[in-house]
Amino acid sequence: MLFGGLIVGAVARLALPGPQPIGCIGTIAIGVAGGALGGLLGRGILGGPEGPLVDFAFSVLGAVLLLLGLRALAGRRRL
Repeated sequence: MLFGGLIVGAVARLALPGPQPIGCIGTIAIGVAGGALGGLLGRGILGGPEGPLVDFAFSVLGAVLLLLGLRALAGRRRL
């Protein structure tokens, strides 16, 4: 699960340009949480699992959404 979280988190970080306010452990945490969020989104939108590629895509989407939220919180804190 940690290795999968690292892969999903790394792909999500690559999908968003610019610096990310997290390190390696944060990348794993975002990837694991993004997988959970993506699973919920995928089941809600598609009604169930559709295969490993769809699961991976929704996991990355969930991680990207979490990174965007983290960026928004980090940006407000600097003000």
